[in-house]
Amino acid sequence: MKKSRVGTFILLIFLSAVFLFPIFVVFLNSFKTKFSIMGNPFSFPTADTFAGLENYRTGIQSAGIIGSFGRSVFITVLSVAAIVFFTSMTAWYLERERSKVSRIISSLFIFSMIVPFQMVMYTMTYVVTKIHFNNPLGIIIAYLGFGSGLSVFMLSGFVKSIPYELEEAAEIDGCTPVQTFFRIVFPILKPTAITVAILNAMWIWNDYLLPYLILGSRYKTLPVAIQIAMQGAYGSVNWGGFMAMLVLAIIPIIVFYLFCQRYIIEGVIAGAVKG
Repeated sequence: MKKSRVGTFILLIFLSAVFLFPIFVVFLNSFKTKFSIMGNPFSFPTADTFAGLENYRTGIQSAGIIGSFGRSVFITVLSVAAIVFFTSMTAWYLERERSKVSRIISSLFIFSMIVPFQMVMYTMTYVVTKIHFNNPLGIIIAYLGFGSGLSVFMLSGFVKSIPYELEEAAEIDGCTPVQTFFRIVFPILKPTAITVAILNAMWIWNDYLLPYLILGSRYKTLPVAIQIAMQGAYGSVNWGGFMAMLVLAIIPIIVFYLFCQRYIIEGVIAGAVKG
């Protein structure tokens, strides 16, 4: 192995350890008592500090994790499906209909990527409440809006690489624009569409601020339920239960990511190189 490859390998191992260390600390502390976590969060559990599965039992009972888990799954699945469905059609239309209007719309999508959420969150919360979208179905519309910028940008880069002759051939064979998209274009977009789905799923599943602002404590998603349940009176926090619930919350998305990570690499490369 060449020295450059050895150096790269060592660097990647180091970076992996840096990124995995916080997850390891959370997992480690999920089996420790509250006061031992506060005293020495980086130590391994001992006979005196080991709490077993008590933190998990306490967290599940107090957080209402079953209902919140189901609500998070519902919101994440439908939001991701809506984002992939609508942004793929939008990207295709904007790339094929190269008019002044389409260029302006494309620029607006790109501009939305650089606007900080903090600039619009109060106005958005007010509007969402006024139009009665502060429910699990209404927040899906909000996620569609916030997720469209990056999704359209990535999908547009891939649409450029699709030969227009394929669509012309489908049109000659009698396909309508809708049939052309779903039979010809969308199957070709699969790598990037999966990448868009994975990135948005990771974001929506872990999101705390938007569900808290729109849904509040009435329809608690998993991150909100964990925060509210583990926060005690006078600012006290049940750190043991908090760590245990974090472990349960990140396991599904880690498994999902590990299962689909090759699609992220394929999709990002395809969108960047072919775009």
